[in-house]
Amino acid sequence: MKILVIAAAVVATLAACSKPDQSGQQSQNPGQPQGRILIQNKGSDTMLEVAQAWAETYADIETNVGIAVAGGGSQVGVTGLIDGTVDIANCSRAFKPEEVEAARKKGHDPVQHLVGFDGIAIYVHKDNPIAEITLDQLKAIYADGGNVTKWSQLGVKLPSGEDDMVLVSRQSNSGTYEYFREAVLGKTTNFRLGTRDMNGSKDVVDLVSKVTSGIGYSGLSYATDQVRMVPVVNKDKKAVTPSIDAVLEGTYPIARQLFMYTIGEPKGAVAKYLDWIKSDAGQRVLMDRGYPPLRKI
Repeated sequence: MKILVIAAAVVATLAACSKPDQSGQQSQNPGQPQGRILIQNKGSDTMLEVAQAWAETYADIETNVGIAVAGGGSQVGVTGLIDGTVDIANCSRAFKPEEVEAARKKGHDPVQHLVGFDGIAIYVHKDNPIAEITLDQLKAIYADGGNVTKWSQLGVKLPSGEDDMVLVSRQSNSGTYEYFREAVLGKTTNFRLGTRDMNGSKDVVDLVSKVTSGIGYSGLSYATDQVRMVPVVNKDKKAVTPSIDAVLEGTYPIARQLFMYTIGEPKGAVAKYLDWIKSDAGQRVLMDRGYPPLRKI
């Protein structure tokens, strides 16, 4: 957390330096070299770690370009693009039709760029012995009106003796929240009341690692030794653990695309940065952080 706090402070400082125009802006910060181009990049918490890694790596390649990265959730990136305050919006979901319309009313035409993939892992405490889980069981756990509230209902006996499930979720402005709702619960189904809603993807995993009766969902790249990723039963009735290969092969059932959005077709420094992200070099950075790349490299 200390690292993220420091990063947020740096981002806040950089963010005051420029206003985006989709080709980057010259920095007005006296501490930055004259003529330095600053790209504003904001949005998805799922993509935050890789966005920071991309920015840091690219800074060594293009020394006259800085990338100001901030999270806050996909909705934060969407709002920034609608208002024209970011160059690139990170989104772990696609723009909704009404969001595209809102942007266009302000003269900003959102253009989608596919930059990678993600598997939504189901996390439990490392001592939880559950062998697999189905999509129907997940719906019964998380959906409003669902009837699964205890581990014993799934035939699971926790070493701690606890039985009541602690449901860990994301906040409602998260693209992960929206995707999980659509893919697992159904678009018109609400989450059960009483979930513990975390602000970030890492926060979900951290809480599950400390609560032996917990269960949560988050990107596969956030796995640690203190949690287990539960194999999910797919349409072929095979239990599949989320992994880069399982997502790319299409065998893991809770997988999605990761996007970056720009206002119109990108130009200048922004276009060059996005081209690098999609290149083998940029995709290796993505894969090194535990995300499935656009293609096998």
